[in-house]
Amino acid sequence: MVTDARRQLVFEAGKGIHEAFIKYNDNFGRITRRARDRFEIRDWRGAERDFVERLELYTKSVDRVVAALNRQLVEVGLDKPLWADIKQSFGDRVSGIADGAFCKTFFNSVSRRVFNTVGADPQTEFLDIRFNVRDAQRHASDIHSYVVWGALAPVLRQLLGDFSFSSLHADRQRDEARIAEALSRHGEAHAGGEELLRIDVLPAVFYQSSGAYLIGQAFWPDHSAPLVIEFRHPEEGVEVAQVMMDVDSISILFGFTRSYFFVDLEPVEGAIHFIHGLLPHKPIDELYTVLGRVRQGKTERYRQFTTHLATCQDRFVHAAGDRGLVMICFTLPSYDLVFKVIRDKFGFPKTSTRDEVIEKYQLVFKHDRAGRLLDTQEFTHIGFPLAKFDQAVIDELMEEASETARIEGDQLVIKHLYVERRLNPLNLFLRECPREAGRAAVVDYGNAIRDLAQTNVFPGDLLLKNFGVTRHGRVIFYDYDELCLVTDCNFREVPEARFEEDEMRQDTWYYVDGNDVFPEEFIRFLAMDDDYRQAFLSAHADLLTVDFWRTMKERHLLNAALERAGGYRTGPGSRHGRPTPRRGYSI
Repeated sequence: MVTDARRQLVFEAGKGIHEAFIKYNDNFGRITRRARDRFEIRDWRGAERDFVERLELYTKSVDRVVAALNRQLVEVGLDKPLWADIKQSFGDRVSGIADGAFCKTFFNSVSRRVFNTVGADPQTEFLDIRFNVRDAQRHASDIHSYVVWGALAPVLRQLLGDFSFSSLHADRQRDEARIAEALSRHGEAHAGGEELLRIDVLPAVFYQSSGAYLIGQAFWPDHSAPLVIEFRHPEEGVEVAQVMMDVDSISILFGFTRSYFFVDLEPVEGAIHFIHGLLPHKPIDELYTVLGRVRQGKTERYRQFTTHLATCQDRFVHAAGDRGLVMICFTLPSYDLVFKVIRDKFGFPKTSTRDEVIEKYQLVFKHDRAGRLLDTQEFTHIGFPLAKFDQAVIDELMEEASETARIEGDQLVIKHLYVERRLNPLNLFLRECPREAGRAAVVDYGNAIRDLAQTNVFPGDLLLKNFGVTRHGRVIFYDYDELCLVTDCNFREVPEARFEEDEMRQDTWYYVDGNDVFPEEFIRFLAMDDDYRQAFLSAHADLLTVDFWRTMKERHLLNAALERAGGYRTGPGSRHGRPTPRRGYSI
């Protein structure tokens, strides 16, 4: 028999979780809206702090509501039938509303914390959370449309005026001309020279690192193309930095190696639908994630993957590449993800601990990935069908990760794992690719090291196997167990040998501290043939010098000192001549 007291308890619990979500979402929006001011006054460090604060907000919000529920339900206890009623009460509140999936994801986060759920439990969680095209169309974003009746210049003047910043443009006419030239060039190449008909633009500016972006679409009589206008704000004033109209460049901007956008745009599912129309091959979960809705991105990724897993015929196997000393890596050949589990003990010469490895991943979550670090999502207490695993993977997990993985009936339960997009390891890519593509990848390998250094990241282990190649040909670093800050390193030259015997030794004859790095020895990590090595040295010989790394370290230390003093240095130490906030995310 359901008593009035029980009904009231269920009502109050559902209401409390709903109100907690509303408060979280309001705070998320409040922090997001700061991005405009940060951009206009060039407060890049403030933007960095906002990024971390917004990422930590979700976990703090869940923690608070779980603590409140524990106090509220302490007298009656908590069982699954009671929670099922709370779930029903909560579901009635959010049924049919825009972005209702966000609310249900928040509820599931609370539920999983309360019950320490392994896998998914339909009694205590919502399992129908998914991106729905019909809902997205019903809650579509308002679009700003600019019809071109004749001359393009007045239309672009109106567009830039509608999305103007309080800071002046360095040269508004030059910006209009730059956009017009890009549209004209694309029209000549892809639309047969036909006149442009209109431009559609999402109604809010997207902010990422030190850039601001308008996201839209351009239309000709028989052709359409995505249109992204990037703004930067150097000391001289706001300027159009570039106009992107090719899918590959825009896909990278919304990709899994970039920091998350700050954009004050609701409903989010409507914006997702619009962007997915521009980038139809971009997974929905990645779009949610790059828009800052990390938990919803995880939910969508988990749902899509488990749906695929239930119907596919292949099994989990070891991921391609050299065996890792720290991680056990496996993948499902028919799906573009890699799963990584930390080993109980690390192979020689690794000396780090499990906690230190987790800290490295946390560092990446909260750091500017500069388009060169892989976005990795952290999952806990996940159950997989045991029958879906190759026996070799099961054996390695049971023998070398038994503290994390266990078998329960017909399930393989993993207490803690990382999930990331699957890339082609650089060392394997160079063995198989055409020479021209290989030389380009080797040069971009150096670009990746350089880009990371500019954001105060030193990869630590520069072996080619720790870098991967995307389908766009970009080289990405993805092995974080030895990653550290440039400012934590002591860059040294190899001392001159005192005796001939010293040079003959296999080990070092001079003292090496834990933070010492010898750039001239990086060449030993370049396991390339002479052709590839020459391509690398022609473009990046300075990466093998102490001067490059010491200069980079000094710039980061100076920027940090000026920040503490209330100022900031802009200059060649930052990308585009401007300070670049470190960005990332935490789970």
